[in-house]
Amino acid sequence: MDIYGGKVHRLIEELSSLPGIGGKTAQRLAFHIINLPGDRAKQLADAIVDAKQNTRYCKSCYTVTDGDLCPICASGKRDHKTIMVVESPRDLAAYERTGRYTGVYHVLHGVINPALGIGAGDIRLKELILRLEKEDCEELIIATGSSVEGEATAMYISKLVKPSGIKTSRIASGVPVGGDLECIDEVTLMRALDGRIIL
Repeated sequence: MDIYGGKVHRLIEELSSLPGIGGKTAQRLAFHIINLPGDRAKQLADAIVDAKQNTRYCKSCYTVTDGDLCPICASGKRDHKTIMVVESPRDLAAYERTGRYTGVYHVLHGVINPALGIGAGDIRLKELILRLEKEDCEELIIATGSSVEGEATAMYISKLVKPSGIKTSRIASGVPVGGDLECIDEVTLMRALDGRIIL
C-alpha cells in the first residue's frame, strides 16, 4: 500500500534494491534524504552520478578508480614485486584496512564457479597472466576466499603460475578470533593446525 505518495515510494523502492538494504533501512534513509537541506541532497545526488560516470578499472590491478591507475598502483612506496590476488575491490579494501600489507593487488572480479557458468575467461585471470609476464613479480599471494569456488580458483591460478617460477603462496585460514572450537568445521580446524606459527 502506497502511504507516502509516488515520489517517496519510488525513493524507498530504489534504496531497498541496494544490496544489504532492507525495507526499514530504505525507509529510514529515504526520510533522512528528504530532510536534508536542498544543497546537501544535491551534493549526494551529484556524487552518485559523478561516481557512476567517471569510475573505471585500474589499468594494472583492475580495482575501481577514477584515474588510469589506482592510488595503490601509482604509489612508489608500494612493493610492486609482491602481488596479492583478491576476488573483489571490497577484499582489497579489507586488506588495506589492516595497514600491514605493502605490496600491490590484482582484482579478479569473481571466482571460477561452473555451477553458475563462470569460467576462467569470465574473471580477470588472463589479465593476471599477462601482467606477470610483463612485470618483475617475486611473490604472488593468492587471497581468494575459503569457499569451494575460492579454493578451486586458487588451485587453478597456482597451476597456471607454477611454470613461471614465481613464488606463489596462499593466505592462511583457520579459527576466527573469538571462535568457539566446538562450532568450527573440521576443514577449518585442520587449516588452523596446518597454518600454525611458532611462538
